[in-house]
This record gives sequence, structure tokens and C-alpha cells, in this order.
Amino acid sequence: MESVRAVLIDIDGVLTVSWRPLPGAVEALREVREAGFAVLLVTNTTSRTRASIAGALAEAGFPVSAGDILTAPAATAAYLAEHCPGARCALLNSGDIAEDLDGVTVVEVGDTGTVPEVVLVGGAGPEFGYAELDRAFGHLQRGARLVAMHRNLYWRTSEGLRLDSGAFLAGLERAARVEAEITGKPSRAFFASALALLGVGAHEAVMVGDDVESDVLAAQRAGVTGVLVRTGKFQPETLRDADGTPDHVIDSFADLPALLRGSGQQ
Repeated sequence: MESVRAVLIDIDGVLTVSWRPLPGAVEALREVREAGFAVLLVTNTTSRTRASIAGALAEAGFPVSAGDILTAPAATAAYLAEHCPGARCALLNSGDIAEDLDGVTVVEVGDTGTVPEVVLVGGAGPEFGYAELDRAFGHLQRGARLVAMHRNLYWRTSEGLRLDSGAFLAGLERAARVEAEITGKPSRAFFASALALLGVGAHEAVMVGDDVESDVLAAQRAGVTGVLVRTGKFQPETLRDADGTPDHVIDSFADLPALLRGSGQQ
């Protein structure tokens, strides 16, 4: 940990559950910042903009602003600008994220005269009904690219685990015989963007998350030290069956300051 200068932190399941702070998380984040570490919250949340997320976290006591947050939608806008600038996109997402999709041309659902060049998949919700998925399938059959903000299968809420868009994405890929381009976690490009925003190298950063595959092992493949927390969506069997081993496992984000000092649980 001696070389660490920056901390990447997932939000849902690490700092909060259903936007309520987990025990000790607010205090731990303050301690990390006061110790001089650069902080960036990196999230696949697709139901809120960075400003909305920052507002909810600040209200809960977390010392963050919109500039401290990198969302999958924001990363997606940058990806589309580089790889398919000006493309017409059919968006399938739950929540209003227009503010973070700056520069992206979204085709309205009722616009039958415009042919989308990209099917853009965000987070799941009531919008993921048969008609909407079948419409997306039709666009893919006609040659549209499939771009997804993440592959998350589920997330943790105060009422338990809820199904996410990764489950629907797998069906679209198989039915249309295409492979989605992923812009959020676990893509290497997402972590590269996060490191660039902080101005640090991969060996100078740690990633703290509750998803062993998308958060922790993905970060480790990008050269970032991975820290798994036993909160949020964490399940012992998921860790047991994972494709690799986290660099560190701690009970919760509250234990991170001790780990950064070199005295935490390994």
C-alpha cells in the first residue's frame, strides 16, 4: 500500500444501500480524504446523473461533489464520441440520465422514421418489457451496434437483490448473435478513464467494490489493487466461484482506512 495515492470507490453496496449510508462509511471516507488520498467514486448506476448522485450523497453526509463521480453514462458518452460520433441511439434505460449523455443523439421511442445505428442499454427497470426488448432486437437484426453501460446481473436494495440489465443483455446478444461493447465496469477503458481523471498510474490506485468480478478482479486486470468488501451484493459463494482472487478482502468500507495504513485485514 506504500505507493497508493488514489482510491476508486463503488457507491451502491459499498458506501450506501438504497442511498442510505452503511455503518461507518461516511466517517471512513472523511478519514481517507483527510489522509491525503485522491478519491473518485466510480459507479455503474444508470438511474441518476452525477449531480443527482452527489446531491444524495452530500445530504447523507458524504464529502463529495459531482466532480468526484464517474458514472457509466458519462463514460458511455465519451466512448460514443470516440467510436461512433453522431450515431443515432435507441436508449433502453430506467431513469433520466440525459445530462450525463452529453452529445449523444437519442432516438425517441415513438420515432418510427429514424433508424438507430446503436442500441444503447443502461440499467434495468420497468422499461425493460417485452415490447421494448423486441424493438431493440429488431434494431440489432437490421445492423445496429449493441453498446451496454455494464453487465451487472443484479444489485442490492433495502428489500434484497434486484435483477439488472445484464440478464437481458445476455438474451439480446444470443438472440441477435452479436457481442455488446461494454463502456462501464468491468471494461478496461472505464478504469483507464478513472485513472486519467485522477492523474495517477494503475499501481498508485486501489479499487474498493462489492462485486468481485466487475469491480475488483476487473480492476486488478487493469493493474489496480483490488479490495473486496463483504457488504452490498457480496455473497460467499460468488467469491468462492470467482475467476480470480482479490488482493484484499475487508468486512466493510469502514475498514479501509486501517488497510491503507497497512494494518487492515488481508
